[in-house]
Amino acid sequence: QRLSAETLRRPLSALRCGHTNPANFKAAASVVMFIYLSKKIAIPNGVRLKSLSWNGVNGWIVCGGENGLLKVLKLEPSRAIDKKGTGGPSNLSMNQTLEGHNGAVSCVCWNENYRKLTTSDQYGLIIVWMLHKGMWFEEMINNRNKSTVRGMAWTADGQRICIVYQDGAVIVGSVDGNRLWGKELKMQLGHVEWSPDGRSIIFGTLNCEVHIYDSSGNYLSQLPLYCLDDTCAATSIIGIDWYDGAEGVQEAGQPTLAIGVESGRLQLMRHEHDESPVLIDTGLVATNLKWATNGSVLALAGSYGGAGGAGGGREVAMVQFYSPYGQHLRTLKVPGGGIQALSWEGGSLRVALAVESFIYFANIRPDYRWGFFGDTLVASYATPERTDSTVLFWNLSTDERTVKHFQRLLGIKATAENCVIAVGADAPSTQYALNLCNAIGSPVDCKYIDVEPTFLTVTPYHVVAASHSFVYVWQYRTLMSKLTSVDLGAGSLRRREGRERCFHIDDVPDVQSAEALTPVAGREPSAEPIIAVGASQHCLLVARENGNVLRYALPHLALEHTYTLRCRPQTIAINCDSTRAAIIDTNGVLILFDLGTPGSDQFGTGELEAPAGSEGQEAGGRFERKDVWDVKWAEDHPERFALMEKTRMYIFNGMIAEEPVLSSAYLCSFSDLEIRAVTLDQLLREPENPLPEFAVTFETQALREARELLESTDANALTNAKEYIDKSPHPRLWRLLAEAALKKLDFATADKAFVMCVDYMGVQFVKRCRLLDDEKKQAAEVAQYFGKFDEAEKLYRDMDRRDLALQMRSSLGDWEKVVALVQQGGGDDAMLASAWTKLGDKYFERQQVAKAAQHYAQGKAFDKLAECYAFLEDYSALERLIPSITEGSPLLTNVGKKLMAVGMSVEAVEAFKRAGDSSSAIDLCVKQHQWEAALSLAESHGTAGNGSLQKILAQYAGHLLSKGKQLHAVELYRKANQYTDAAKLLSQLGEAEGASRLHPLRAKKLFVMAALEVERMRKKMLSNTTAPDATRTTAQTLDSLLTQDTATGGDKWLDSSWKGAEAYHFLLLCQRQLYAGYPADAMKTAMRLREYEQVLPPAEIYSLIALTAFYSKYYAQCSKAFVRLQSMSNLPPHKKEAIDKLALSIFSKIAERGGGPTDPATRKQPPCHQCGAVVKDYDGRCGSCGTQFPACIFSGRSILDMTEAASCKSCKRRYLVHEVGTKQNCALCHHPLPNATKASKPVGNLS
Repeated sequence: QRLSAETLRRPLSALRCGHTNPANFKAAASVVMFIYLSKKIAIPNGVRLKSLSWNGVNGWIVCGGENGLLKVLKLEPSRAIDKKGTGGPSNLSMNQTLEGHNGAVSCVCWNENYRKLTTSDQYGLIIVWMLHKGMWFEEMINNRNKSTVRGMAWTADGQRICIVYQDGAVIVGSVDGNRLWGKELKMQLGHVEWSPDGRSIIFGTLNCEVHIYDSSGNYLSQLPLYCLDDTCAATSIIGIDWYDGAEGVQEAGQPTLAIGVESGRLQLMRHEHDESPVLIDTGLVATNLKWATNGSVLALAGSYGGAGGAGGGREVAMVQFYSPYGQHLRTLKVPGGGIQALSWEGGSLRVALAVESFIYFANIRPDYRWGFFGDTLVASYATPERTDSTVLFWNLSTDERTVKHFQRLLGIKATAENCVIAVGADAPSTQYALNLCNAIGSPVDCKYIDVEPTFLTVTPYHVVAASHSFVYVWQYRTLMSKLTSVDLGAGSLRRREGRERCFHIDDVPDVQSAEALTPVAGREPSAEPIIAVGASQHCLLVARENGNVLRYALPHLALEHTYTLRCRPQTIAINCDSTRAAIIDTNGVLILFDLGTPGSDQFGTGELEAPAGSEGQEAGGRFERKDVWDVKWAEDHPERFALMEKTRMYIFNGMIAEEPVLSSAYLCSFSDLEIRAVTLDQLLREPENPLPEFAVTFETQALREARELLESTDANALTNAKEYIDKSPHPRLWRLLAEAALKKLDFATADKAFVMCVDYMGVQFVKRCRLLDDEKKQAAEVAQYFGKFDEAEKLYRDMDRRDLALQMRSSLGDWEKVVALVQQGGGDDAMLASAWTKLGDKYFERQQVAKAAQHYAQGKAFDKLAECYAFLEDYSALERLIPSITEGSPLLTNVGKKLMAVGMSVEAVEAFKRAGDSSSAIDLCVKQHQWEAALSLAESHGTAGNGSLQKILAQYAGHLLSKGKQLHAVELYRKANQYTDAAKLLSQLGEAEGASRLHPLRAKKLFVMAALEVERMRKKMLSNTTAPDATRTTAQTLDSLLTQDTATGGDKWLDSSWKGAEAYHFLLLCQRQLYAGYPADAMKTAMRLREYEQVLPPAEIYSLIALTAFYSKYYAQCSKAFVRLQSMSNLPPHKKEAIDKLALSIFSKIAERGGGPTDPATRKQPPCHQCGAVVKDYDGRCGSCGTQFPACIFSGRSILDMTEAASCKSCKRRYLVHEVGTKQNCALCHHPLPNATKASKPVGNLS
């Protein structure tokens, strides 16, 4: 879509232009940028200017003109922040004329990074200037003498410069003056521009072509100019400007490359290969274009009208301003014959124009995306490192700041307690989002709508978003001050949708339908589109292209009336009671509009007339103010409002203006005769570090004069002020009078003033002061009322009433002062302890836990002190706290649990014991596997007999056994002193291990451990006997042993443990002796195994006897062993057959030698020590008297002479003393042997 000259009559919003690429269809909120001429500088001798450039970093302005004119100027703004936000014109602080050029200076170019200036004239002379001690001097001169310089451009980093001549010569040089490369192009050049990254160069020719080269001078491509078509007459390029993104962009992918031609057509591109640029037909004869330094606005200079054109033959110079998407923002008319050059100031708040022999300066009041509600300012800004919009939430009272980020931010509006942030959805979605946020930027509610929020306004109850054809109204809050999205009911939160309405501007809304949402898709745009929207609590005003303003009642949206305006509205602001509206049109003219009384049939008289004698107003004409860019109605008075005219702020009471105040601040709020404003220009220059000075406050004339009267030293000051306030009453003035009267203890006047400002609490305060019998007490109460607590305390001290001072400090929560007063003798110990505790609470809330612990300790608040120690993980201090706590206190149980949680079981048990909670102590010991301690606690506190501990042990042991952890269960029983269960389990393990026939040594060890557990049990029972009650205890012990024997006598497993240990011990001893080459000793040991047929398999025993007897030539014993093996009925047949064959083979050979199987004859037959009968040294018992001969556990031999034997104190098994040798421990149980001798080791002793 191409825009013709007719479109100059109206601003364009949400422009959709270019080719059919949907990426061009961008939403843009209504922009209300304002611009006005503020300063003019005349060039001496009327020399006409040809070029102009403003240094965006340092503020220097260079202008070049005819006859070699070259000047460097500087407007020095005040660096200090004005307390009133003054934005007056800056003074000219530098004016230096540079000499060196003879012809007209046509090109000037700044290198902002290196503070260099490059200029050229019509004869091709190029001069590079440098700054030295505040003055500019020549650094380099170059004169090609062949052609005219048509363009110069530095890269964004200032490292390289490109210079183009009209004859096609191109020179690229470095900042230090070296020539990098040069090239002769076969074309006439007129313009040059670097890409933001410095990788490519764009050249514009005089025959309206654009070519792209790389940074080394290699041709890349030709850039098509879509803004030209076949109907265009011959034209030329007037400018190429590419924004480098140094100050960020408002939206990712916005156009940054602008190309303009003399016919007034613009082409805005996202990059050099953009095939669907934004195209604009401005209708001007263009001369120059330039992006703002932040890339948000494009300025196009030119003229309109002239011979044969519109404007009656008079050419009008003007500058048009466009958004990056082609939305027309403002037109600035400039006096003079034409604009030769334009340039932006750094920060984009001013623009300089070279017109004939003058430099005009225009101030710009940007339409920032911002809002103010409560004490919070919300404003958006762009940052170079991000592609989205950054939104700052700044509380002006507390200085708290919150930063949020939004993609495709469209607008911000705020009121009352919330703000609304409108954002666009990402492609291909066509929906938009309205985010309702609180003071810290957290979303409270959100609505997704199909209406493009070109116009956005918000009231305390409604959000209104409008496109050019549709109006969307969302009631987000009810009259009960409750958000519609959260409804409290039945003690819980339940979601409920707020009331939404949407209608086409050409339709009449259906009042009967509460949820009428007209579909947006498929409707044709309105022929008379919406151009402005304003809303209040009671009504909604919608201005249309034809001058009509539609009035709708809120919340029902009934169309009440249609007004007609003689201007084109741009901003509509409605007062607090919806009786008046302030309307600012596109030319910055403000008028007042009478809306009548809400809820009645009176809809007002329309435009209000100015009162007679009004300054700057025509008699009998309408009330209007020119060059207005902001207006704000008072929140508490329907006829008071403040407005901004250029750099002045006016406050109106009705239609009477007060004295103006110099300011460029944006109006935030107007209430209580005070206007709060913020200097957004300074704030958004440094949004990361906002200063309190950025917020300014203005007082109305009535408030200033009333304060002056009250602060005067006149004795009748109160009376005079009261008379003044009676003439122009206001609650703020009455409150001011009441405060002044209180300071003078004039309670009668204060009481009346509080009544007039409807301050019930103030009236009660006055009544309380009157009841006091002492004037000093009254003065102290008044001092407290004004927050002068130190002064009040001093008064109480002078009265010797420290108790009242203590009461005041306690009610204030100033516990440091309470402590100081108590320590000075103003209270008791209980109050001091309470103050220390409150101080601890204060520091704990601030997360200063260490300090809180110190104060809790001084206040002996042990419960809170324990929490601090736990928070600090200082468990040693928590342990030291236990003795300080009263026995039986529940706090001890809490401390015990905290210690238990970190594994300090001993300390936790002590805490539980001190608390009298024995069950918790026992449970803790069980959890920590401290079984002996648990049993001891259970016995000492009389809980062992209830079976709870045994039950826990049984359950845990069962769990271990089910997991196959038998040895863990044994360990559990041993720790719990459950010797019987441990011995039984070990015996079962020994039997199982022995039955596997794999690890006989392990089976022996298990049996030994089981036997030792049995011995520990018996020893513990016998050790309970004490001297004082020995008889009774011994009897109890014997009863216990008898009971134990009775209970376990069924399976005799307690005695079988030693039997099992002995069996495997002698089995292993026999094997070692046999393999060591002592078969006779092995045979004697094997003979001893006949006593353990219940433990070892009989077949294995007699096989071993037969084997050892064969090798030791005891054939008789070997024969007996074979006979026993052959008689076993449980042997498999194949084994019996093998035994028979082996016996036949052995004894047939013996028979061949002659005689039967016999044993070797011994030289000495030892006698039985009991009856004297002859026995053999391997007999286990006497054949005559039946006396049992014990076996030596070291050698396996029978002990026939008891005088040569000793016994182990642990297992009670005997051994021959001379068999011990150098061994120090028992061969069976490995207990240390007493008086072990170092006798020589006998041959064959391998035990």
